[in-house]
Amino acid sequence: MGRPSRLGDEDRSDYASALDEVIASPEIRRLLELSGAPVDRLRVRGLAAVARTTAAADAEYRRYTALRLRARGGRRGDGAAPLSGPGDQERPGAGVLAVLGVLTPVLAAVAAATFLLLGYGLRLAGALSALADTLVGVGWFSLAVAAVTALVSVVALYRTAAKQSAADAVAVPDPSAVAADSPALAQARQVWLVALRDRGIRPFLLQELAEAAAPGAGEGRGSRFSSPAFAGPDYARPGFEGSTPPAPRQP
Repeated sequence: MGRPSRLGDEDRSDYASALDEVIASPEIRRLLELSGAPVDRLRVRGLAAVARTTAAADAEYRRYTALRLRARGGRRGDGAAPLSGPGDQERPGAGVLAVLGVLTPVLAAVAAATFLLLGYGLRLAGALSALADTLVGVGWFSLAVAAVTALVSVVALYRTAAKQSAADAVAVPDPSAVAADSPALAQARQVWLVALRDRGIRPFLLQELAEAAAPGAGEGRGSRFSSPAFAGPDYARPGFEGSTPPAPRQP
């Protein structure tokens, strides 16, 4: 089957919950009392061994993730939203129209301000009255064009934003909602969690507790659950009095 699947980030909370359930079981609690191992350190060991424990339920996890990807992919393909800008993005020239929709109000407003300033300036100077009237007329027309195009652009932008929000709500469903809507997916998740607890986490914790409770487990390589106070340089084994120098030999 190849390498085991790596546990996804969205499934780590399920793994932590399954680990807590196994630790809270009567069997593990009884062994914890017998071995004297701290609960928090046992939990840390279980979290650190996620790659080892999840490998025991790899087949169930592959089926669960495949069903989840299929459910999400089907919904995402039904309502693909345009990337950006108003209008249909698949239509040629839609990007140019979007750019013109933004630039036209700006350019028309700049032209209107320029023509109006020049026209009224000539009127105040009393020179070239015909040209001044033309400039003033063109300026007001440019101002009207700027106002209309700006209104159209705002309406188009609002409609695009509303369509994008609706498409995102359909394209990216909530994982819990997907699981609730699909009985097969919910069943696959439950099967994976049961296999994870029974074949992965529980045997690992039993092995850790057996090693912690075994006589002489802390000798040689050191116990995983020993308290730091018993590993310090000032600690001596029971009955250890230190090395005694040999008595001098009599001549």
